[in-house]
Amino acid sequence: MSIGCQTGPMTDNAQTPVSNETTGKLRAVVTGASTGIGDATVRRLLAEGWSVLAVARREDRLAKLAAETGCDYVAADITSDEDVARIVEAAGPTHALVNNAGGARGVDRVDAADLDNYRWMYETNVLGTVRLTKAMLPQMIPTGRADVLLLTSVAAHGAYEGGGGYTAAKNAERIIGETLRLELNGQPVRVIEIAPGMVQTEEFSLRRLGNDQAKADAVYEGVPNPLVAEDIADAIVWTLTRPHHVNIDLMVIKPLAQAAFHKVYKEA
Repeated sequence: MSIGCQTGPMTDNAQTPVSNETTGKLRAVVTGASTGIGDATVRRLLAEGWSVLAVARREDRLAKLAAETGCDYVAADITSDEDVARIVEAAGPTHALVNNAGGARGVDRVDAADLDNYRWMYETNVLGTVRLTKAMLPQMIPTGRADVLLLTSVAAHGAYEGGGGYTAAKNAERIIGETLRLELNGQPVRVIEIAPGMVQTEEFSLRRLGNDQAKADAVYEGVPNPLVAEDIADAIVWTLTRPHHVNIDLMVIKPLAQAAFHKVYKEA
């Protein structure tokens, strides 16, 4: 396992603090970094000059990402207290925590719910986010410029048939962020929510639909220009790089073809 982190004195300047007196770089932790939006966010932050610790469970993918980009990484599971402690140690003083790890499992009706899937979604999307955020804040607040970003979903702002477990988890994650923003008022910490609609990535729909590639492909079939991971990474980095007195509370991002959960234009 490779764990690299840069630590050093902080400055009091709210606009240009540093995490390392040599590099002068801002430090970010990105979870779910082995694929999709997490991977794209790591790459984009590095291109913007940040120092990044990539976190995911699959070490082989993280090692490949590190070899390609020069990011630091730690293979860890945010549902584990022991693993979260290792993330905190590897991160050092941190300016941005991008809570991207999560996902959906199944499209069950509530009256046929697979409770194991419900449990996984709540444990990962909600408790994992809380566990890591709680552990990271003590070394984020002293930087004088900290951001906690939650990657939720349009599913956090409504309901749809077959989405009971996922919408419940994402609504809960959204409320955690809104509560945290109230509780940290007066501290140098922004709380940001990014809520994407349809994003065509390598694994999201595939995992949700039991690794059935044909079903996963059908979700986006005929949809002109669904969002891709880089679109969301662009939004994430834009919010993180605003002057720190500017808080983007919520950004909802959908492809032009998606008017609502249940209304998506598809070409014949």
